[in-house]
Amino acid sequence: PNKLLRITEDGTLLYTMRLTVRAECPMHLEDFPMDAHACPLKFGSYAYTKSEVMYEWTREPAKSVVVAEDGSRLNQYDLMGQTVDSGIVQSSTGEYVVMTTHFHLKRKIGYFVIQTYLPCIMTVILSQVSFWLNRESVPARTVFGVTTVLTMTTLSISARNSLPKVAYATAMDWFIAVCYAFVFSALIEFATVNYFT
Repeated sequence: PNKLLRITEDGTLLYTMRLTVRAECPMHLEDFPMDAHACPLKFGSYAYTKSEVMYEWTREPAKSVVVAEDGSRLNQYDLMGQTVDSGIVQSSTGEYVVMTTHFHLKRKIGYFVIQTYLPCIMTVILSQVSFWLNRESVPARTVFGVTTVLTMTTLSISARNSLPKVAYATAMDWFIAVCYAFVFSALIEFATVNYFT
């Protein structure tokens, strides 16, 4: 880390340190890909209690954390803002000051609209075309039904590969399930009409 220590004539001590930190952000993906997250970054001293070192935000809370406009772009997220807070943590060795900043992120949805939502919608519309075909056109209706079901299966698998493995259904999973139900119902309708006529 880069460090700077400066002592002024009146005895004021300025000590700064530049750190590069890789931090994780706990995310709840139930609303994926329309999700938003508040990623916390906490820092404080392990060695000095609050009686020895007291941290304070240097400016008003809204301006204490400065985020570069360029060079720190996130491909999947928009930085909506940040909030700051400070508190005291009690441990067996004393009380320590902990500073926290939350970075509020919102996922960019454009990629998912183009790669998943529009293809699913178009596949559902295509599956409904079989309703306007002559009921005696068995090969054509079969091709529409089977092709759209297989297309939805492929879209579902590719969409699931674009997010971490989670044990619960996301908003995209529910959307794909509803689309799949529409596509599959068109195939069932064809089979029913073909059976009873």
